[in-house]
Amino acid sequence: MQEAGPLQVGATGSATITVDDTHTAAHVGSGGEAVLATPVMIALMEAAAVDASEHLLDAGHTSLGIRIAVDHTAPTPIGRFVTATAELIEIKGRRLFFRVTAEDGIRQIGSGEHSRAIVSIADFRQRLHDQKQ
Repeated sequence: MQEAGPLQVGATGSATITVDDTHTAAHVGSGGEAVLATPVMIALMEAAAVDASEHLLDAGHTSLGIRIAVDHTAPTPIGRFVTATAELIEIKGRRLFFRVTAEDGIRQIGSGEHSRAIVSIADFRQRLHDQKQ
């Protein structure tokens, strides 16, 4: 099983969206307003962590999100760009720990911590297959 390999603390990644109707709390069922949904912000933060790390993993390996703890501190209306950033702050064996933030061009709208585990794709798929039996 791969450990962190060429990954280095300090690696960063980002992901950006323009908020549209499909990204709103009303659309995803996490509230009734036409503002950026917390689950969408979280997915963007995870995408930023993937951007920071996935390309540095050995062939045949990927990372899976295993923990996220975030605060969503400000609403973002439809039409605004949102950028999430992730910074790799610690590596422990196969575990990657990130500091994540999101901002909407005016202010920070969220922040927190995200952890991922490096796994063998073949082993993961086999475990998934075995669970279906």
